[in-house]
Amino acid sequence: MNRVEGAESDVGRGSRSPEAGNDDETFRPVNRRGMRTGFTTGACATAAAKAATTALLRQKPVAQVTIHLPAGSDATFAIVSCDLQPGSCRCSIIKDAGDDPDVTHGAEIRATVSWDEHPGVHLKGGQGVGVVTRAGLGLEIGGPAINPVPRHMILEAVQEAAASVLDRHGLLVEVSVPQGEELAKKTLNGRLGIVGGISILGTTGIVRPWSTASWRASVEQAIDVAAANGQRHVVLTTGGRSEKFAMALLSLPELAFVEMGIFTGRALRRCVARGVRRVSLAGMVGKFSKLAQGHFQTHVAGNQVDPGFLADVARRSGATDPLLAEIRAANTARHVQELVEAAGVAAFFHTLAQDVADRSHAYVAGKLQVEAVLFDFDGTILGRADAGG
Repeated sequence: MNRVEGAESDVGRGSRSPEAGNDDETFRPVNRRGMRTGFTTGACATAAAKAATTALLRQKPVAQVTIHLPAGSDATFAIVSCDLQPGSCRCSIIKDAGDDPDVTHGAEIRATVSWDEHPGVHLKGGQGVGVVTRAGLGLEIGGPAINPVPRHMILEAVQEAAASVLDRHGLLVEVSVPQGEELAKKTLNGRLGIVGGISILGTTGIVRPWSTASWRASVEQAIDVAAANGQRHVVLTTGGRSEKFAMALLSLPELAFVEMGIFTGRALRRCVARGVRRVSLAGMVGKFSKLAQGHFQTHVAGNQVDPGFLADVARRSGATDPLLAEIRAANTARHVQELVEAAGVAAFFHTLAQDVADRSHAYVAGKLQVEAVLFDFDGTILGRADAGG
């Protein structure tokens, strides 16, 4: 699942969270101490628009500009180019995402401000800014993928810079990203119905390295898009491999698949809130071992696999006492899987899948039909179960 830039409600980010696409137990959380924060595309577009407006009004190039961020602080941006013409000005910023692994880090974010015959400030998307083609994003279909907070930031900054002339003149602000269409290929924008470029994002203006808040928001908004486009069956996967396997198994549109990562609880509640009727949970033994116990945020640092619980699953599946002892001493969930497979206790995986389905169904008070599909690391189905169907 794609993450987003320092925001609780944005989509279109291309880089994945450290856990995303990692269906095993090897991930360790990143130590964020000393890591640099950066700025969102929305903040960069705002700075470029303010600089272009200022230069146009003064008819003098601008070298830097300061804007106010929704996070509550001010930020000063260097202007890397300022192309000033009598009736327009184009300024650009090079995005610095800090130490976050963001596909838009280093991208040129441009804003061209020109006189307009219509009063007020008007905003449009240019080259490399995506166009919205599906409902569920909170944006007008056919309009530019410039999210609500960046829109407000840009318009407010331009209105402030041009306050002395707006009672007599109008201004048109065009935001563009020269490499945006290529960058968008590294994101999941296409699945969400954003075509032709990236999204202009950010609710705080700041990118925080490895932000779980932004990743969680991406998961929730992907569910919003699926539901708004008529999907009543959504597939929630724990990582990239399990999503690939689930896509091969289930004949559903691509937008019905959401890589939820560690946020199972949030994702299930969002599905209920958006009117989804059925959820298929797809994952591997490590994450399923936690879900079966009712741990609905499955970060490896937050709760470890419990060999004692897995021994109980094995006991309910007919395992012998010697096998139970081996399981209790196992190092990882994958080790347990290997022990169970070697002993030929196939019922273990079906029991584990049933526990996941039952726990998830109970978690949302029976408001969803829940299917659990447990995959092996090569895509083989080890266990499959339903609850509430």
